[in-house]
Amino acid sequence: MANKTHSLSHTKWMCKYHIVFTPKYRRKVIYNEYKRDIRDILVTLCKYKGVEILEGHLMPDHIHMLVSIPPKLSVSQFMGYLKGKSALMIFDKHANLKYKYGNRHFWAEGYYVSTVGLNEATIRKYIQEQEKHDIAIDKLSVKEYGGPF
Repeated sequence: MANKTHSLSHTKWMCKYHIVFTPKYRRKVIYNEYKRDIRDILVTLCKYKGVEILEGHLMPDHIHMLVSIPPKLSVSQFMGYLKGKSALMIFDKHANLKYKYGNRHFWAEGYYVSTVGLNEATIRKYIQEQEKHDIAIDKLSVKEYGGPF
């Protein structure tokens, strides 16, 4: 899979990106039925644009995706499309979320993107183990609650 190239009429390409994006205010809303619906929406939108999801993981407060985007689409074009259309589809499916997120903005501004060369296996492993790592960090962190004075 690491050396799988795609082709257009005059182009051979292998453009893979690791993308991370979050809901607005980094709210922990991606769980249970929201998680399933968001996953289905993202998969559907990626198919529409010809983007292949190689790996993906939905955390409660962010999403990791390893995607292969055709060179005819820029990453910023794709992310604008993905976040814009998915927000509309999420609000159509779950109307109660409109009250938490004013003006139909479900996703936070911006995203993290990194190109993936031939080290795809490393990125896949990172995405798969991200949840375990976050749980371990939460268990290790000690929260101190100050008194009222």
